[in-house]
Amino acid sequence: MKHTLSVLVQNESGVLSSLSELFSGRGYNIESLTVAPTIDNEYSRVTIVTSGDEKVIEQICKQLHRLIYTLKVAEIFPENSVTRELVLLKVTAKDEDRSEILRIAEIFEAKIVDVSPKTYTLQIVGDQSKVQSIIELLRPVGIKEIVRSGLVAITKESQFMVNGK
Repeated sequence: MKHTLSVLVQNESGVLSSLSELFSGRGYNIESLTVAPTIDNEYSRVTIVTSGDEKVIEQICKQLHRLIYTLKVAEIFPENSVTRELVLLKVTAKDEDRSEILRIAEIFEAKIVDVSPKTYTLQIVGDQSKVQSIIELLRPVGIKEIVRSGLVAITKESQFMVNGK
């Protein structure tokens, strides 16, 4: 089962390396990883999607807490969070398929961000089911390339407080 972990860390060099070493050293897989500074540039938020049963996730959280740069670790649950992913999708744009691509893009509120004589590049932002649905609909047209940002997630209520804020 997939689990999403949110880790608040100090924004310093070597932190991401320590996190990835923790996972690889123990044989855990990272399915998705995003990192960016928070509102306070002293800290970064790391969103990790990984798989495992409850015991494995509990062990991962304990190991993350032990890292010197880690301030807080929390599992994010779908029912009390908002999740999004950014995807750039390049599709073959044959003359006979162009209107269908535009129709699908409109339905999914995707943006055409680049056009060439042979391809369209779409930008899709949404939850994983939206992303997967548009990928499946565009597959018959001919997907040439997909680039995914990885999942970002935030709880609907305050999750982490830094310096009392």
